[in-house]
Amino acid sequence: MTKADAHVVGAGVVGLTTAICLSEAGLTTRIISARPPSATTSFAAGALWGLPRCGPPDRTRAWGKVGLEMLSALAATPASGVRQVRGREVSADPASPAEWADLVPDLRLCQACELPAGFSCGWTYTAPAVAMPVYLEYLLARFRAAGGSVSYGPVSSLTSADGPLDAPVVVNCTGVGARDLVPDPEVTPVRGQVVVVRNPGIEEFLIDHTMHGTHYVYVFPHGDVVLLGGTAEEGDWDVTARPDTASRIIADCSAHFPSLRGAQVVAHRVGLRPVRPAVRHEAEPLGGGRVLWHNYGHGGAGVSLSWGCAREITEAVLAKRG
Repeated sequence: MTKADAHVVGAGVVGLTTAICLSEAGLTTRIISARPPSATTSFAAGALWGLPRCGPPDRTRAWGKVGLEMLSALAATPASGVRQVRGREVSADPASPAEWADLVPDLRLCQACELPAGFSCGWTYTAPAVAMPVYLEYLLARFRAAGGSVSYGPVSSLTSADGPLDAPVVVNCTGVGARDLVPDPEVTPVRGQVVVVRNPGIEEFLIDHTMHGTHYVYVFPHGDVVLLGGTAEEGDWDVTARPDTASRIIADCSAHFPSLRGAQVVAHRVGLRPVRPAVRHEAEPLGGGRVLWHNYGHGGAGVSLSWGCAREITEAVLAKRG
């Protein structure tokens, strides 16, 4: 097996994107992951561009801007699973767009006639929506086309040069797994459950910001299917879909879109968002010229931040190589 210049640990959206950037920059890169992309949290993501549950604000804004540009460009490639979708964020309580929302060029506040009954405010815009099963396959194929290779198996240490991670550059993209592997107790799982149904004709996304404890309400159309959410259950490691939660999700989303009532259920998905006070994105020298890059803790914004974070690491690695 050809010796790698870089090993990327993790095959979710952050790991795949990082591996692509390194490979397309000319580095022999190998992904090593305990799970294939279809078994990662990324597979369950709703994946509308945005920067929820992540920080710090200045760095995530810069990374998110890169992500918005890259995903918008990929919307012209049908095989990527990325589409530009217009929609609304609404709330029954007083609310305003997040500070980073001004990055989308067509953002505007909703008029009263554009709001659902009982809602006091909202805003509308267009953003990339990503069908994750398709997108992950696209990323994996793009990585392999750039000469990258993938192996699946457990990783017990990120720092040992005697194991499978013997490359000069190692990038830790293990998401919530970093809590035990690093270890990093600042990483907290935030459980998200969604329901995927056949699309009855919905073309616009909707996010309801009215707070209901751990209950979220959002509707993201992805062509022939619609992803309905969701939950935000902090500290919950259970990745089994709960029938009562699924019923609640369908009922809440159907209140906004009655055509969802009786829609055929295609899949139930559960993922664990890797929430951290701030994304860990830094280099850790390992000795002997080796370096471990940490790239995890992206919260609910892994898809949106992945390209910006990957590009920054790649530029740093190339600069060190001279």
